[in-house]
Amino acid sequence: MKHIARKRFGQHFLTDSAIIESIVAIIAPAAADAMIEIGPGLAALTQPLAERLKRLTVIELDRDLAVRLRAHGSLDVIESDVLKVDFTALASRLGAMKIRVVGNLPYNISTPILFHLLDHVDVIQDQHFMLQKEVIDRMVARPATSDYSRLSVMLQWRYAMENVLFVPPESFDPPPRVDSAIVRMVPLAEPPAIDVAHYGELVQAAFSQRRKILRNTLGRWLDEKGFTGEFDLQRRAEEVPVSEYVSLAKSTQA
Repeated sequence: MKHIARKRFGQHFLTDSAIIESIVAIIAPAAADAMIEIGPGLAALTQPLAERLKRLTVIELDRDLAVRLRAHGSLDVIESDVLKVDFTALASRLGAMKIRVVGNLPYNISTPILFHLLDHVDVIQDQHFMLQKEVIDRMVARPATSDYSRLSVMLQWRYAMENVLFVPPESFDPPPRVDSAIVRMVPLAEPPAIDVAHYGELVQAAFSQRRKILRNTLGRWLDEKGFTGEFDLQRRAEEVPVSEYVSLAKSTQA
């Protein structure tokens, strides 16, 4: 029976065989990799990955799709909301020092998923995700550009990222109303030693009213923290490089 895409799950199934081959080549799975796929759907990417791996774990929320996936036999199927999955514990269960995470993420909750995985970045080797191109543009944006945002600053302190493949709407069934792309995310080998919750609070304050200069937003937050150091607050949030946000977080955390 044909599976009908469900809007509440943000389902758009990849059907373009050439794009699928390109994605697999970009991921370059090795047989011994401990790989987890988020949102395998109708197994368009799952099948070629499983053929190259000794073991593939998939996370699928849709009960009907989970039943189909279990019929493959060779897959470890976790039927769950990905935001409830403890990836650190999963890596331990798989006996892996590092896991590789891939997937066509539901566009309606892609940012929460990225932030959830950030909590488990210490056990992640790399991530390759299909996302709305607009989101990836923000993820990889440089300072002083229109795409540079809270998402840029919250991810770039911890990952090296690049847009590696454009994917047009006609590659899916049903076609989304937006362009898509594949992003590669590799955790930095020597990340800054910062309190992530504190850093997130700082960045949230900075971008709370991005059209205003930082004196009116981040300035108040710094005053509350008793900050007396030097920091140019006559800029807007999108003008400040990630390295400066990181340095400010280090100097204000308890």
